[in-house]
Amino acid sequence: MRTNEGCLILVVEDHPAIAELIGECLEVSGYEVDFARDGVEALRLLGDVNYDLVILDRSLPRLGGIDVCRRIGEKQGKAPPILMLTAHDALEDKLIGLEAGADDYLTKPFAAEELRARVVALLKRSRREVAGSILQVADLVLDVETMQVRRDGVEIHMTPTALRILTILMRHAPRVVSREEIVRAVWMGEEPESDSLRSHIYQVRRAIDSDSDRPLLHTMLTAGYKIADLGLTEGKASFEAETGADARAIEPVQSSAG
Repeated sequence: MRTNEGCLILVVEDHPAIAELIGECLEVSGYEVDFARDGVEALRLLGDVNYDLVILDRSLPRLGGIDVCRRIGEKQGKAPPILMLTAHDALEDKLIGLEAGADDYLTKPFAAEELRARVVALLKRSRREVAGSILQVADLVLDVETMQVRRDGVEIHMTPTALRILTILMRHAPRVVSREEIVRAVWMGEEPESDSLRSHIYQVRRAIDSDSDRPLLHTMLTAGYKIADLGLTEGKASFEAETGADARAIEPVQSSAG
C-alpha cells in the first residue's frame, strides 16, 4: 500500500549511497519509493507507472538527467513534477535544467530537511485544484482541466512550472500580478533560487509570444507581470522594451544548451 496520501516517488540516482540516503529520508516521511540507476531505466519505469514525483540526478549514465527531463515532458498526459539534483550550482546549469522541464533544483550536498521540504512543496503545487475551465485572453486559450494551451489555434507545449505561472496570470488578467503573488502561489511562499522566476517568465514569454506579432505577456517594471492585449503597436513596443531586460540576460544561456 502507498502511504503519505498515496505518494509514489521515483528516485533516479546512480550513486548507491546517495540513493539509499534519499530513500530512507522519504520512507521515514511515509512515501513509497522506487529507484532507477540510469536514465534508460528511469524512462522504462515512467512508461509503466504513474509517479507523483521524480527526484532526478542531473549526471546519469546511459542517458543524462536533462534528456530524461525532456522526454518526460514529451509524454502524453500530465507529467509528474521533477526535482533535479545537481552538483553544479552555476546559473547556466540551472537554466538549462529548468528549460528542459525541471520544476525545482537541489544542489548537492543537501540536508534531509530541505529535501523533504521541497518534496512537500512540489507535491502540494502539483495537487492544487484549479477552478474554472477555459481561460482566454485574445487568441490565447488555456484549458485548466487538461492544461492545454493554444494560441491562434496552435497548441503550445510548456513546462509544468511555466504552465502554473501562465494560469495565475491569465486568471487575473488584465490585472498586474506582483512577483510576491507569483512566488506565494507557485513556490508556496518560499523564495525560489536566484533568477528562477525570471527564467520561468522568459519561458512563458517565449512560448506564447515568440511566434506572434501581438505580444500578450508584459513586464510592468517593478510592479510585476500581466497578460493583456495592448494592441499591435503598443504591444510590440512593450515587448521590445521589456525583452531587453529579460531576454538579453537569458537568451545566450538558452542558445548555448544547443
